[in-house]
Amino acid sequence: MDVNAKEAGLNPDRLETITRHLMDNYINPGKISGCQVMVSRHGVPAYFRSFGQMDIERNKPVQEDTIFRIYSMTKPITSIALMMLFEEGRFQLNDPVSRFIPSWKGQRVWVAGDGDDMETREPASPMTMRHVLSHTAGLTYGTGLFPSDHPVDKFYDTIGINRDPGETIKSFAEKLSKVPLRYDPGTQWCYSLATDVCGCLVEFLSGMPFEQFLQERIFDPLGMNDTSFVVPDDKLGRFAANYARRADKTLKLLDDPMKSDYSKPNKFPSGGGGLASTTADYGRFCEMLRGGGQRDGQRIIGDRTLKLMHRNHLPNGVDLGSIAMGSFSETAYDGVGFGLGFASTLDEVAAGTVGTGDYYWGGAASTIFWVDPVEDMYVIFMTQLMPSATFNFRGQIKNIIYGAIED
Repeated sequence: MDVNAKEAGLNPDRLETITRHLMDNYINPGKISGCQVMVSRHGVPAYFRSFGQMDIERNKPVQEDTIFRIYSMTKPITSIALMMLFEEGRFQLNDPVSRFIPSWKGQRVWVAGDGDDMETREPASPMTMRHVLSHTAGLTYGTGLFPSDHPVDKFYDTIGINRDPGETIKSFAEKLSKVPLRYDPGTQWCYSLATDVCGCLVEFLSGMPFEQFLQERIFDPLGMNDTSFVVPDDKLGRFAANYARRADKTLKLLDDPMKSDYSKPNKFPSGGGGLASTTADYGRFCEMLRGGGQRDGQRIIGDRTLKLMHRNHLPNGVDLGSIAMGSFSETAYDGVGFGLGFASTLDEVAAGTVGTGDYYWGGAASTIFWVDPVEDMYVIFMTQLMPSATFNFRGQIKNIIYGAIED
């Protein structure tokens, strides 16, 4: 990929600090196997570099077209898909979800107790479409991602809620309708399966399989040819391995690309974390966001709708530090708001970072992206290391990039 940092208003020498930082602190010490970074400003690619290996066991370097598990970076794509249906008049943000998933009409909120002794009550107000788009719905992740002894989280396991191969959009939604809500919708924020519900709603509202909707309405128009829930046989050679760190800080293989569930066609189309993609493909998605909902003449979503999506939708305009339940998500909490599928920096001082008004998210394998409308810029970082809280790549890379802006 051709890059021109000066044309993008960035100092190329200062931007090159990214290379030294990643090589000296992560690649050479073996803290990660490999990574890829893309910076684009004013529609001009300013930096694109691949580092290290995509597959240590097979001694394969990261290539320009390496395919990565983007996990929760699927969430913004799913949220855009659902809001495309909003623009078609299919729903209003304050509509109850039960209008579109009838089995959810009898939802209850946990009060006390566990198992058969659990006490519940009616919610103070119904769960709305805004709530599922903003993780304020009362849902959790159960014990699927984070250890928990809470009775509600354990109930997810009891009735077998999962996103494993063989699950369907319909069966997932029906099972989830039986789970008590952790809190009254709209009163707290909890990272959850809510965006998977958004994927279900895309399918129910459009009458089209969720994965088909994404393909026809987003991926094909944007030329995202390597983004999908399944990595086909002819692309497995480009699929990166996924790693974690052992107690001695060496890397251990978590998911062999040749044996991965991503290679199986019956993989559940998880709107909350199921996609694999390339940096170039996700760059096309980010360029669409930077362009106010369109790229190269292909309008995906309206500019006004997109601006609504990355405004703070938390009650009374508070930040996540004031309302978040639990200790993990793909963002810090203080000085950060949450919209319809994106977190956003509200206060640079409280957040301890630059970029007020940016919007972003990340994935479980330490992938990150952000779009900054003020600086007219987007950044993508791809690697495959779980969990994402292992290193603060976002903060480190962000400091370097913003320090290189010159105009």
